[in-house]
Amino acid sequence: MPARSDGTDAVTRLTLPLLLIADSLYFVFARLLLPHFPPAAGAFYMMAAGAVLVWAFMRGRIGLGALRRHPWFFLSIGLLVGVNTNMGFVAVRYVDPGTASLLSRTSILFSLALGILWLRERLTRVEVAGTALALAGVAVISFQPGDYLRVGALIVIASTLLYALHSAVVKRFGGDIPFGEFLFYRVAAVAAVLFVLAVAQGALVWPSAVGWGWLLLAGLVNVVISRGLYYLVLRRMDMSVLTIILTLTPVVTWLWSIALFGGRPTAAEIGGGVATLAGVLIVTASRAGLLGAYTLGRSKGRNQTTQP
Repeated sequence: MPARSDGTDAVTRLTLPLLLIADSLYFVFARLLLPHFPPAAGAFYMMAAGAVLVWAFMRGRIGLGALRRHPWFFLSIGLLVGVNTNMGFVAVRYVDPGTASLLSRTSILFSLALGILWLRERLTRVEVAGTALALAGVAVISFQPGDYLRVGALIVIASTLLYALHSAVVKRFGGDIPFGEFLFYRVAAVAAVLFVLAVAQGALVWPSAVGWGWLLLAGLVNVVISRGLYYLVLRRMDMSVLTIILTLTPVVTWLWSIALFGGRPTAAEIGGGVATLAGVLIVTASRAGLLGAYTLGRSKGRNQTTQP
């Protein structure tokens, strides 16, 4: 396994900008597919294309062992990520990709809550302040005049909770599964759930030639390249540091959104966005040990900081 990096080695310096660009395109592709498919169909076809591409890159060398040993694991993450993806594609009907990407960063707050409830972790005073600031920013963005924006924001937040649950399940039960098999069966399970959702919603339509082109591009970028680069960088950097860097993703997504779809964020969205990102950065930096830790109810000396 490659040695951990602080982000200064040549491979990481090259890969990080590419990852930031690929990660920023998730909701952009969701919006670009809207003219060609209903949201449920676009989500399914994109994930199915991603599964085929992963299988091709693995040259078909995928055994059934992981699936036989962990059927409930893959079913669980398929349901969580499948519903999450379906909701995300629906949300871009109501909010621009930049706002959707910004609100999805609140996953760190859900992960924090899961850590407290599931792992009995303790919040520090800094993390409480960061969480409050981020939640205030989310409230500013979500509860503006206009039912469409409110509906879209709440859909993104709800879908983000599902993704945070998926991350907790993967972290708890998925560590011993070979990466190639894990990635393929994860994507295939999500595609299967999305197929059921598309059929249930009566949204399954056959793609046009142009639609197939967009689907293959979206599957390649959103599933294969984005997740491949993510795991490559994750093997070379601490997860907390990578999370801090990826906090810039909504900024890049907003630039894509302005360039491709027009429109600009309102003053309230900018203010709420700054508060949300600042709160997420504070929480992440604190959990990475980059800030002094003061636990709830008592403060610790500089040489007695405790891990949350």
